[in-house]
Amino acid sequence: MKRLDRFILKSFIGPFFAILAIVIFILVMQFLWLYIDELVGKGLEFKVILEFLMWGSCQVLPLSIPLATLLASMMTLGQMGEHFELTAIKASGISLTRVLFPLMIVSVFISIGAFFIGDRLVPYSINQIYTMRSDLSRTKSEIKIPIGSFYDGIDGYILRIEDRDDSSGMMYDVMVYDHTGNKGNTSLTVADSGMMKLSKAKDYLTFTLYDGISYQETNTKKYRDTTLALRRVGFNREEMIIPLENYAFQHSDSARYGDQVRSMSLKQLTVGHDSLSRMSDEGLAEHLADFDRTINFKYRSQLDTSWREKGTQLVKVEDYFEGWKDLEAERQAYDNGLNLATSAESALQSQGYEAFEYTKILRLTDVEIWRKYAQALACLLLFFIGAPLGALIRKGGLGTPAIISVLFFVLYWVVDISGEKLAKDGATSAFVGKFISAFVLAPIGAFLTTKAIQDSSIFNADLIKSAWRKLWSRIVAFFRKPRLVFMGTPEFAVASLDALVKAGYKVVGVVTVEDKPSGRGLKVNESAVKKYAVEHSLPLLQPAKLKDPSFLEALAGWKADLFVVVGFRMLPEQVWTMPKLGTFNLHAALLPQYRGAAPINWAVINGELRTGVTTFMIDKKIDTGGILFRESCLIGPSDTAGDVHDRLMEMGATLVVDTVEAILQHNVETRVQRSFIQGSEVLRPAPKLTRELQHIDWNAPTREVYNLIRGLSPFPCAFTELVRKSVISSGAEGEVEKSQLKIFFGEQRMDLHAAPGTVLSDGSSYIAIATADGAIELRDVQLAGKKRMDASAFLKGFREPESYVATKGTSHEEILKYTPVEE
Repeated sequence: MKRLDRFILKSFIGPFFAILAIVIFILVMQFLWLYIDELVGKGLEFKVILEFLMWGSCQVLPLSIPLATLLASMMTLGQMGEHFELTAIKASGISLTRVLFPLMIVSVFISIGAFFIGDRLVPYSINQIYTMRSDLSRTKSEIKIPIGSFYDGIDGYILRIEDRDDSSGMMYDVMVYDHTGNKGNTSLTVADSGMMKLSKAKDYLTFTLYDGISYQETNTKKYRDTTLALRRVGFNREEMIIPLENYAFQHSDSARYGDQVRSMSLKQLTVGHDSLSRMSDEGLAEHLADFDRTINFKYRSQLDTSWREKGTQLVKVEDYFEGWKDLEAERQAYDNGLNLATSAESALQSQGYEAFEYTKILRLTDVEIWRKYAQALACLLLFFIGAPLGALIRKGGLGTPAIISVLFFVLYWVVDISGEKLAKDGATSAFVGKFISAFVLAPIGAFLTTKAIQDSSIFNADLIKSAWRKLWSRIVAFFRKPRLVFMGTPEFAVASLDALVKAGYKVVGVVTVEDKPSGRGLKVNESAVKKYAVEHSLPLLQPAKLKDPSFLEALAGWKADLFVVVGFRMLPEQVWTMPKLGTFNLHAALLPQYRGAAPINWAVINGELRTGVTTFMIDKKIDTGGILFRESCLIGPSDTAGDVHDRLMEMGATLVVDTVEAILQHNVETRVQRSFIQGSEVLRPAPKLTRELQHIDWNAPTREVYNLIRGLSPFPCAFTELVRKSVISSGAEGEVEKSQLKIFFGEQRMDLHAAPGTVLSDGSSYIAIATADGAIELRDVQLAGKKRMDASAFLKGFREPESYVATKGTSHEEILKYTPVEE
């Protein structure tokens, strides 16, 4: 045996036997309290009381052993966890399963021992208890004569005393009536004092009287002589011997209670069960035969299903009735039928009573058989509850472990006695009734053991609080739904608004921007949020100014509990402080990074590998409020801003619903944004996108140009200017003729090298523009005034691409500045 195993076993065995002794003592005291009336006042010897308590302690062992196993295992693992011994063992690479292994072996042996105790010792002790209680019931109480009243506790005698000296036992003014002759008060002894002494065997009582007189009269009357004779005798000292019966406890034969089911071993129960089953079957067969003979069915073959299945013609009732000659014969037939039915009913009732007695005893026998197995199994199951709990709570001693152990044991005990009662009443089978506690404990033990092995907490307080708040918010919402106001403009915001509506929240109003004319025809365009609000008949406000009194009055009239903002303008303080639950915003970045108007574009432009969405409470500054929730999203190496936009739009809609739910449940706390800054991390802003940013500088590295194209696609889109080389070499001044080319997507080509801005192409399959350290192959482009197309389609209409140079300038001087001359 390894040293670790010895240490664990030593830590368990000592507490186990100590706890077992304590539990037995407690249960025996309860046992003694139950039978105290049968013991007190009978002058029993101390060894008799000890014997009674010894058998009582044997009787409570089936309850004591499981409880001791549960508490000892919990204390052992709890103490090891409290003293960090369990931590040290795990740190050395030894798993909790290995720690529990020696205790599992011991628990198996304890269960086996509990089985044999329940099979051999407990039935014998119950037999002894029944016998001793019967003997105690026959044992008479001690002789204790009260003062000033007549005492008839001694058969054939009545005694009375007026006083007693407790120190010497001397009694004064003694009167003794002798009724042994059954002739009334014909014999009386009166004495000044007296002493009483009980023999050692308690079979006779010696009464020593002093200074008294004995009176005795004859009340025998004859036909001719009706006189009565009285004899009066005085004495100085007289001894009176009174015989006694059943004042001493005597053991009787205990075999007379051996046929009780609780006082039988498993082997005896099995034999008895077989005998009872056979007797029940024989009794049923005998009753059926008697029933058949008594009732004398004339057509009883009709009750035989095998005979009926042969297709034999059944007897018709009208044929049977043809034998009646007159009404008197018919009446007589009915009377005979009634008498036969009454006899049949009596016979069936008699058989039912007898069958019930057999069935009841069989149920009790089955319960006792399965009890022996169930009690043994309970020790093992309670171990798998106690040991994991000790490892999880990490508390030793008799404090917390004792409380938790008692709670689990009470659960086991209540379920066990409930199942046993159901089994005895016949509501369920004996197996289910006795093993229902195992069915309850086994999942609990498996759950706790799994949690302990995984070293995870049993209950998550935060989850419980969250569930309660969620339930409470739904109860409140049942009587009054929270009122939400949504503020947003772009398509990105529509998904969040739609998610709130589909989730069942009451959106009482929508705020968006005014309709504005745009494009060459100055056509009035509506925001995406307005289109959704109109389609779903949501109240709408489109203020020109957010501080307009009429707008503020209309907004307050909605009586909103919460404002939700997605892709809207900066709100004045009188707006975002209006609802009682505040105002939160959805930002398409992981704050505090990329505060500003274009977080998605800048995250891609800067080559970030990860971005996300953040909900935060609005304050006086832009994107600086306390953070509520964040959820991250990976950016692929070829993702454009449009790809990231679509993913964040769906992710943000889900996060908005979660944030609203958390705020309504009061189940969220804000965190300052600086707590998310790691070390020397530099904060990057996300300002508005400018046309200057869109214009590609081909003197930049390939990676930067590639990220810029991705970050501005599909809108507002990066572009470059294509100028013929002949224009550059002519030396013309001022504005030059050029073609603007929007680039929606491209590929990095590190295998191509030329002066930055040089257009590289084979004239049919590909076109690329050189950068500082490579080139960008154009895949998706749009020439000014043309449609968007792929590279091959573009080259079909763009002749001699090698004669052009891509530049950032607009004048001749700027073109020369941004287009270096080839060497």
